[in-house]
Order: sequence, then structure tokens, then C-alpha cells
Amino acid sequence: MYPKKQTLAVDRKHIWHPYTQMKDYAGRDPLVIVKGKGVKLYDADGNSYYDTISSWWCNVHGHGQPKINRGIQKQLQQLEHVLFAGITHPAAAELVSRLQDFLHPLLCRFFFSDNGSTSVEVALKMAFQYWQNQGNRTKTQFVFLENSYHGDTAGAMSVGGMELYHRLYAPLRFKSLQARSPNCRSCTHRKTEFTFTAQNPGCQLECFSSMEKILRQEKDRLAAVIVEPLMQGAGGISFYPAQYLKQLRALTSQLNILLIFDEVATGFGRTGSMFAFQQAKVVPDFICLSKGLTAGYLPLALTVTREKIYQAFYSDDTSAKTFFHGHTYTANPLACAAGIENLKLFKQKKLPASQAAVMRHFHGKLRAFKDLDFIGDIRYLGFIGAVDIVRSRKTKTLFAPESRIGFQIYVQALKNGLLLRPLGDTIYWFLPLVVTRKDIDIIMTKSRESLLAAIASADR
Repeated sequence: MYPKKQTLAVDRKHIWHPYTQMKDYAGRDPLVIVKGKGVKLYDADGNSYYDTISSWWCNVHGHGQPKINRGIQKQLQQLEHVLFAGITHPAAAELVSRLQDFLHPLLCRFFFSDNGSTSVEVALKMAFQYWQNQGNRTKTQFVFLENSYHGDTAGAMSVGGMELYHRLYAPLRFKSLQARSPNCRSCTHRKTEFTFTAQNPGCQLECFSSMEKILRQEKDRLAAVIVEPLMQGAGGISFYPAQYLKQLRALTSQLNILLIFDEVATGFGRTGSMFAFQQAKVVPDFICLSKGLTAGYLPLALTVTREKIYQAFYSDDTSAKTFFHGHTYTANPLACAAGIENLKLFKQKKLPASQAAVMRHFHGKLRAFKDLDFIGDIRYLGFIGAVDIVRSRKTKTLFAPESRIGFQIYVQALKNGLLLRPLGDTIYWFLPLVVTRKDIDIIMTKSRESLLAAIASADR
């Protein structure tokens, strides 16, 4: 393994990091992480950092989980990879079987891919071809929410509402319809000072009118609607009421429009239930899964759908109705083995329900931030939390974009042993399910110190 100096030399000369303005590191070295254990990461100098964002929202049971390690090692002795077209293997079958125990029986057909964006691409293509296979040539359009994020591949960008990320690629995107986002944090109809869980905002769900208008007007042209259930992740960790999903499911069913839930970020216990959509007590036509599927160990994704969708592709007419989509690493056995052990841990530890008290403790620590005037909003659900940083909540003033207050907080947090990655001026926590009360006390104390230090520096 390369030592720190050599790693940084190669990185600076050759490596281009994702979602990173590389000029920020012209005079600054990136962290060189060499080890992970539990809820902490360790750098080449021996410093430790609480992984408060679960290494891009995917780590579930902490780093270096012994049972998952052993599961991968055992599979490595048997089969590392095999073509999955017309071939199967025990790890894929067991993973699907174990996952079925956590899902509604209607969600019973599983298509493997290898990351969140591709799981969305699969759902979009399946939804489109579903109607084509039935002879319906008019239902070709998709509806998405503003501020939504479903990935960075061309199809996923086409149903993404993050213009900061996607507007440059407009010529590459297919045309879709955008509905107003149920964004409680900036809604004028919200009756509460802070969003908190967003489940009781005191409004009449006025935001749904935009979606309803589009669905009713365009029902004959719409193949499907895609949303991130309960939380828009990259759109600022914005939560919204489960009632929105209930109304959306009822209307899409009434108008014969398919419904896709992107659970790539919200799945596997993050929001307090195994999957976020379960809190609305509805069943979509598709769910997209990745990230926590392997507890953050290896790339793997699933698009799960209903039997009626599968049957629309089941035919002697192979040239017309076959789903022509696949990836080299589809259902990779090593990744499936990690997923199996991941789901075993959920069963054994009765997650996420067994951590409900720790989640409430986390929420209490977040609510305590309301005494700070530079906190514009507070919101949380399960082990996900976020605060918006403003110059003053009382005067409703924001920091100038050039102050880059979010980035300043990120830098300060590193000094305090925290890995916090902001979304603009939103600071968020995406905690692994193994976090303890003691961990939370330390993390939130250090977070508060980091916020105060960065704000004080910005005001000088």
C-alpha cells in the first residue's frame, strides 16, 4: 500500500474527484483515509473522524463489520463473478429471498444492476417498455419533482430536478414534466417554526396541487411518476409528509400511471423504517435500491417491481418484448454475499426498530440547535438530520454565496474529528445504524463547536 506522501503525489497529478471543485485543493491536501472501524475513519497520520455521513449515505453497520467481512471471504473461496444472463447462483437467490421478507408481497420481481443511477435507469426503461409491450404508444412521458435527484446517468438526469447539477446537460436529457416539490423547509403554508419531521406541518398539503394538475391533464401521455419517498436527499435533505405519498399513490392508481419510488438513499433503516415508503402504508410499482443494500461494502443495486410488470415482458416474441438491459457486474456474487450478511444483521438486531430510542436522542440533540440564531431550519427523520445555516433567522438574512459558509464548516469539522459534508449551506448528518447515545453526544457537541467556530470566523 502506498504511503501518504506517494498517495498524495499520485492523487494530485492524476485523480479527478467527484462533485469536487479541484481548485479547492490546489493548496490543500485531501484526507488520506487508510482504515475504517465502527463509526470512525482513520487517516494516514492516525487521526480519527466520526463518519457522520456514512461515507456518502451507504455505510449501515459501521466500517469493518466482522460478519459481513466473513461472508465476503467465504464467497470469495467459491465464486467471484459469473455472467448473469441465463445463469444464476446461490448468493443472488438467497439475497432476493431474504429481501422479500422485508417487502410487501406485491413487490416480487427483482432486477439486478450495480448502482443507484442504473437502478433508476432500469425502472424508467421498464416503465416505458411496459406500455409499449401492451401496444400503448402514447404513454411515454415521466413526471418528477423539482429539487429531486435520481442519479447522474442520462436517463436519471432527465428526471432530476437539481438544475445546479443537470442544466449544463440539457441537450442530453429527454423531455420530462416537473411538478412542484413538497419542500416543507421553505413552504409558506407551514405553521411550525421548524420543519422537524415534516409529518405535522399544519398545512393542507397545498403543494400536491401541482402534481395533481399535471397528472390529470397529461394522464394519457404519462408512463410513470418518480419520487424520493419522504426525503429529497441532494435537494437539501428536505422532508415532506407521508400523506403526500398516500395521495400520489391513490391518484396514480386512479389514472393508470405507474409509480416509482427511488429508495437508494432512504432505504435500509435510514428514516426509522426499513424503507421510507412503508411509513405511508402504500405500495409503488417499482422501488430502486442500492447504497445500503450491501451496507456500503460493494456496488450493487436492485429494481424491484410487481408481477404485472414482469408478465408484460414474458413472451414468445423475444425480439419485441425482451428487456434488453444488463451490466457486466449484474448480481456479482461477492456483492450479493455482502447483501446477505447485511440483511441477516437487520433480522438479528431487529433494525431499525431496536434503535428507535437512540434516534429520538439524536432528534433531541438537533432540536437543541434552535437556540442558535444562525440556524434557519431543523429537520430530522430516523438517523438523518439537517440544519440550514443563515446569517440570522430573526432578520431572515442569508450568507452571501461567496462566503461558502458550508465549506468553512466542513473544514472546521475536520479539525474537530468529524466528517461533515455540506449541501451548500445545509449541514446534515446521515448516521450509521450502529451509532450509540455516547457517539451522538460527542458528534453533536463537536458539530456545535464546529458551527460556532466557522460562524465566528465568517463574522470577523
